[in-house]
Amino acid sequence: MGLKRETTPTSANAESGAKVEPCPICGGMGYVTRDVPINHPDFGKAFACVCQRDQIAERRRNHLQRISNMSAYRQFRFDTFQTTIHGLAADQNAMLGYIYDLVSFYAQQPDGWLLLQGGYGSGKTHLAAAVGNYQLDQGHEVVFVTVPDLLDHLRVSYSAGAEVSYDDLFMRVRSTPFLILDDLGTESPTAWAGEKLFQLLNHRYVHRLPTVVTTNRAIERMDERIRSRLLDENLTRIVHMNLPDFRRGAIEQGQSELSNLALYGDMTFENFDLRRSSNLQRALERARNFAANPQGWLIFHGVHGCGKTHLAAAIANHHKASGQPMLFVTVADLLDYLRSGMKEEDGLALNRRFKEVRQVPLLILDDFHTKTASAWATEKLFQIIDYRYLARLPMVITIFSENLVSLGDRFESRFKDRRICTIFEITAGDYHGGTSSRPSS
Repeated sequence: MGLKRETTPTSANAESGAKVEPCPICGGMGYVTRDVPINHPDFGKAFACVCQRDQIAERRRNHLQRISNMSAYRQFRFDTFQTTIHGLAADQNAMLGYIYDLVSFYAQQPDGWLLLQGGYGSGKTHLAAAVGNYQLDQGHEVVFVTVPDLLDHLRVSYSAGAEVSYDDLFMRVRSTPFLILDDLGTESPTAWAGEKLFQLLNHRYVHRLPTVVTTNRAIERMDERIRSRLLDENLTRIVHMNLPDFRRGAIEQGQSELSNLALYGDMTFENFDLRRSSNLQRALERARNFAANPQGWLIFHGVHGCGKTHLAAAIANHHKASGQPMLFVTVADLLDYLRSGMKEEDGLALNRRFKEVRQVPLLILDDFHTKTASAWATEKLFQIIDYRYLARLPMVITIFSENLVSLGDRFESRFKDRRICTIFEITAGDYHGGTSSRPSS
């Protein structure tokens, strides 16, 4: 089987005024046809000449660069990754520093695979992209691609008009010198997707090609064949990033201007004055137990100054110290915060603020009342209470005893549900010297 030249000059050569020595094989055409019998399947087909290999390889690299999406992550570098986050506990910041050192060492000496496993917003993608950018800076070829996007590109490559054929694209991705797969486990769980991912990972597993994988899924829940590759201790270094979502709003991080906790930063379990009261001792135990395992709702009620707010703030400070998201706010300030969101005509600010408050993992409402609240304010409070009731989201409420009995049927129906709500009456009087009497409830 031989090759013969095409007989029509390329437009590039025709238009160029420069004298370029034509390729001895194709005569400068760039394409050749095969000298085969008329009944051969390749008869009449044009094939790229060997002189075009560099241009073809460049086009392939450009295509890989486009699907790799590294340009969108150029700002994610090791020097932009924070290893000290305000609001995280000391052990969590120490964990960040350890993870940073481990991943940066891998970037310099990429031996085997690196698996970053953790929740949303824990920094997995930032570190994976930082590895990719480091490799690019060293002049190495890198493919960075989210798994769902990769599968979409593979599906498109099946079409007749695809820029790169399926076989070519799949071979190039699975054989690329350095591959970063982001968000493994977020793809549609079809048999085709699972098979393609296994073929890709198995090839890189067999050839021990450097690969970084990020996932928020439990590895134990992945396809058994893929799981066996990822869990090979001789190949893969697994980094568990058990950290909170850095991308959450300031409310969930406990750093919102809405939070009142800064005013009560000195109120802890350790300095709660029991005043030789067995009732206060029991209240402290309830608060400590809730802080250790925030399930359901805990409502403290009593006279002003009896210690309700101290215990609620102690719970909040306990969560803040451990880096757990929560919001501590007085009801009056909460309503002002929501009202201020109504100033924007489109109402987006109000909706955003309302959603943040009702969905925060732990909500602590101090000085709850509806006696002087407007119809709008009462409705917003009930919507927050009702949402958290249906979603079973933990909450702590402090309330003056007289206000507890005047909330109205809708609130009472939620607060009296003993399956979710514990109401504790603090019988101690005003610590600051006010009346020690309490109204009956």
